[in-house]
Amino acid sequence: MKPSEIIARALARLIGGRQAAAATEWDALNREATSLFQQGNYTKATVAAKKALHAAEQALGPDHPDVATTLNNLGMLCYTQEQFTQAESFHQRALTVREKAFGPDHPDVAQSLNNLGILYSGKRQHAKAEPLFQRALAIMTETLGADHPSVATSLDNLAALYDDQQQYAMAEPLYHRALAIRTEALGSDHPDVATSLNNLASSYLEQRQYTKAEPLFQRALAIQEKALGLNHPDVATSLENMAALYRRTSRENTAKGLEDRAAKIRRMHR
Repeated sequence: MKPSEIIARALARLIGGRQAAAATEWDALNREATSLFQQGNYTKATVAAKKALHAAEQALGPDHPDVATTLNNLGMLCYTQEQFTQAESFHQRALTVREKAFGPDHPDVAQSLNNLGILYSGKRQHAKAEPLFQRALAIMTETLGADHPSVATSLDNLAALYDDQQQYAMAEPLYHRALAIRTEALGSDHPDVATSLNNLASSYLEQRQYTKAEPLFQRALAIQEKALGLNHPDVATSLENMAALYRRTSRENTAKGLEDRAAKIRRMHR
């Protein structure tokens, strides 16, 4: 699963005394971590999320579903920073807590499955990732309906897995379906639509279908710049994608300019 999906859920509980204070602290820290993540400030977001985990465990105990939310957030943050061992530990624990609390077929369980699948896919452990993505897709479709944005996320994840194995005929229809769902549910200018555009364009790039890829990359970049700002890490990703396309089509000077801009953005967030 993608790093822009980290969402802190508000905590509104009157549990008395020191527990209430800890719960309020957790809520504030979760909000802080979410805001920092959305700004692309992953290091500070991780610090806030770890403090939130401590507060949640104090207020609610280690096996509460809201503790799993914080574990999930930490897993995504660690993955974004390529801290894969830590990410796996957080996601595994979140999955265990959620399955115990909700049963095996809850959307929060599917979220954890997706995130573990993304981790394994990133490590090219395809055989471990695919059944997690398929199970997550089945849960999301059954519980939320076939046209829910969370279904699009599962479709994108599974498509990316097939893409990575050069199974393009299996990947492309999943990408198209995810893009259609997100456009209808979220609007054409939403950052998640840009994610789908980037994913589909990247698939075309690998297949050397450059005339199909270029307008999708351009549209994704325009959406992200408008929605996220000019210096967001996702903008850097789009710039890098477009630069790769331009290098393959002998537009070296244009590619260099995009790469330099992307590198500057990356340096801002280190």
